[in-house]
Amino acid sequence: MKIYDFIGAPNPKKVRIYLVEKGLDVELCPVDITQGEQRSPEFLAKNPMGGLPVLELDDGRCFSESLAIIEYLEELHPEPPMIGTSPEERMRIRMLERICELGVLARVAQWMRHSSAFFAGRVKQNPAIASAALDQCHRQLRLIDGYIGEPFVAGERISIADCTLFATLWFAHVMKMPLELPPNVARFNADFRKRPSAKA
Repeated sequence: MKIYDFIGAPNPKKVRIYLVEKGLDVELCPVDITQGEQRSPEFLAKNPMGGLPVLELDDGRCFSESLAIIEYLEELHPEPPMIGTSPEERMRIRMLERICELGVLARVAQWMRHSSAFFAGRVKQNPAIASAALDQCHRQLRLIDGYIGEPFVAGERISIADCTLFATLWFAHVMKMPLELPPNVARFNADFRKRPSAKA
């Protein structure tokens, strides 16, 4: 199998972090979205939505969506467990992962679309939307701060929630988003940055 990847985006980063933490060796095939390669007929045949990452199986079938890819790999390689080992633990991990994805990453992406020079010629930017996205992102981070465990997001064991939150904070930093991290999130971010997977 292989994964189509872009080094500068949060969802591919999330999957790369997962691969390192699991010790999985999967071929990564770069797709340069800054050059529009994701809109080529060849790539759209693999993912008509044009997004990354994409997992291609050995038989040529392709699947998108980072969380779906991670859960598929987790089914194949359950050890070490990163989606929990009991129904309650799995529920907590999935809940926190979704809060990180839908609550924070979605706001980071919205802020970027309405403030980044990269999107200036691609969308009609609105500073008010960027400002609202920043405010909403701070509210969601405070929410996560109340849930976050130690040393990882869901407690003592690393999980997919850590992959999503760190990839999101990394992307916000790369995009120079002026985030003020609440204390538990800031501690998590500083500690996770020291892990080898943070450089994936």
